[in-house]
Amino acid sequence: MGGWENFFVAEAGASAALAGLVFVSISINLQKILSFKSLPSRAIEALGVLLAVLALSSLMLAPNQSATAIALEVLAVGLAAWTMVLIIIVRSIPDLKPQWAGAFALRIVMGQLATLPYFVAGVTVLVQGDGNYGGLYWVVPAFLASFGLAFLDAWVLLVEINR
Repeated sequence: MGGWENFFVAEAGASAALAGLVFVSISINLQKILSFKSLPSRAIEALGVLLAVLALSSLMLAPNQSATAIALEVLAVGLAAWTMVLIIIVRSIPDLKPQWAGAFALRIVMGQLATLPYFVAGVTVLVQGDGNYGGLYWVVPAFLASFGLAFLDAWVLLVEINR
């Protein structure tokens, strides 16, 4: 996987650091977060997408993997992340207030942008076979959208909750 190692090392470090910051934001406002029915799921969502980045980055750093193994790892992480985001979104619908519909739509879009590219990456690597890892370029937008979604959730948990 020539050239990808540095990327995954950087992403593992960044996602771990950001997850730590989300934990801090949760601990600072824990009582307020728990007083709103929908906010604990936002905390789980932020941590979940960052955990997906960390998990996939860590898996990709294991040496001497076949393209099939890499593809299956990407697909597994993608499926886990997509399922988590979908469950959180579906469970949030009953509590949705009309004034938050736009923000909720943004969360849905960000959640899909953070998870669906994993499937494209995994299938592409699987189809292209050994020695061709061009499909991994699809994890780049997934990682960026994951960071964006985590920042959005962290902002709500740290700042918006105090307005």
